Amino acid sequence: MVIDYAFIWAAIIAFAILAYVILDGFDLGVGILFPAFKDKHDRDQMMNSVAPVWDGNETWLVLGGGGLLAVFPLAYATILPALYMPIILMLIGLIFRGVAFEYRWRTHRWRGVWDVAFAGGSIVAALMQGIALGALVQGIPVVNRAYAGGWWDWLTPFSIGTGVALVIGYGLLGATWLVFKTVGPLRLRAQQFAMSAAVLTVLAMGVFSLWTPWLKPHYLDRWFGFPTLIFSVIVPVLVLVCLYLIFKGLRDNQDWLPFVASLALFTLGFAGIGISFYPYMVPTALTIWDAAAPDSSLKFLLVGAVVLVPIILLYTGYAYWVFRGKINPEEGYH
Repeated sequence: MVIDYAFIWAAIIAFAILAYVILDGFDLGVGILFPAFKDKHDRDQMMNSVAPVWDGNETWLVLGGGGLLAVFPLAYATILPALYMPIILMLIGLIFRGVAFEYRWRTHRWRGVWDVAFAGGSIVAALMQGIALGALVQGIPVVNRAYAGGWWDWLTPFSIGTGVALVIGYGLLGATWLVFKTVGPLRLRAQQFAMSAAVLTVLAMGVFSLWTPWLKPHYLDRWFGFPTLIFSVIVPVLVLVCLYLIFKGLRDNQDWLPFVASLALFTLGFAGIGISFYPYMVPTALTIWDAAAPDSSLKFLLVGAVVLVPIILLYTGYAYWVFRGKINPEEGYH
């Protein structure tokens, strides 16, 4: 039996990216919604709701990025030059946001500055992640296994649109998280934001689902060829089911349901991207096997992943278990 180590590693990297998107997505979403809540007590609660877990959520970004370098070095060397600017801006946003978590609680005079850093860092990070995704989907020019495009090729109407869409989607995750974790007026306002963001997110998914297949013939074949056509037919129905569950949970005060349905919505979108890309790491330029390191390296690194990934899953699950339930408005993590 021949083991396809490249495919196994592609699945691990995909899982790490999905875990990052849905876990860090909601705490970025809390930051995106920050400017809409002016009351200091509300902002304290918002930060307290994610303070115990936000840094652990970043682990998956490290695993996805580091894993890409280690096991798909050619893809890493091709994608990074194409996306230097959005990736650098994303990291700067994440740095400001991370620093704001600590500094905001240590000062009164400069609290407003760190509020701006937290919200601005969250918005910039989310926007740049969406733009990077859009740039990757629309295609990266590759000649002789190297990036052959220009400095600004990533900046197009499509990539800007995906950036804005991801900001809205993360806003949905943040709003449903606040509904799940908070009480009182803050929860009620988050409920209102969740309703609007849910509709906008589904509309954005519809727009880009109609736009993407026409970017490349490969996407058109993947979306409307058999058997992936089955996925293309089923997913819109599942998306509408998720939208219904979000509204049902908000209406019936089942506070966990909108958040879980929002995560399912993101998972469906991620699956759609995966089906569009396969078997490519860099769409229509480098396949999984073209970009992979030698099997001996993949096998060696897989031993470490088999140990580390379950440990990360265990401590992540334990952190969420310890800090489960609604937060007390009068208490805080800090």
